[in-house]
Amino acid sequence: MSAAETPVASPCVSICALDDRDICVGCFRTGREISEWGSLDNARRREVLALAAEREKAVNPFL
Repeated sequence: MSAAETPVASPCVSICALDDRDICVGCFRTGREISEWGSLDNARRREVLALAAEREKAVNPFL
């Protein structure tokens, strides 16, 4: 990530609880994705956000 590039914001909603599949019930990231977030570049952060959105849709098909 370049110095001029603004970091992609975390999707954390302060409901930090992992389910039995290691998925946060608040932001739908895995425990690993959460722990690595600070070191990810923006491209990877966008990938993680897309994956989290797919996980959320699987739980709530009305999104």
